[in-house]
Amino acid sequence: QVQLVESGGGLVQAGGSLRLSCAASGSTSSINSMGWYRQAPGKQRELVATITSGGSANYADSVKGRFTISRDNAKEMLYLQMNSLKPEDTAVYYCNADVLRLGMPYSLFYWGQGTQVTVSA
Repeated sequence: QVQLVESGGGLVQAGGSLRLSCAASGSTSSINSMGWYRQAPGKQRELVATITSGGSANYADSVKGRFTISRDNAKEMLYLQMNSLKPEDTAVYYCNADVLRLGMPYSLFYWGQGTQVTVSA
């Protein structure tokens, strides 16, 4: 089994900052790409940012210049530094990882349970 656990969400005023963390655990052999997604009420889940195992990052246009994704491969951790937050960033944020489990011939995508981020105007 593989578990992804997010933390760091909360309530912040517009213009403020939050740092999300995602811890991977379980029978992982290697973790390929990782990413953050978010889902606002009444909307579909959308990509926020992704990062490869080598550190190449990709961002949604709506967060470019404000959010920074990073990872610590040794600790199997994923982070999202969110600055200059806006009310439209309010959503549940989910961690996603492409994980090759021990003894498995192929990788699978796993999701965390999500962490709520609320930005007040």
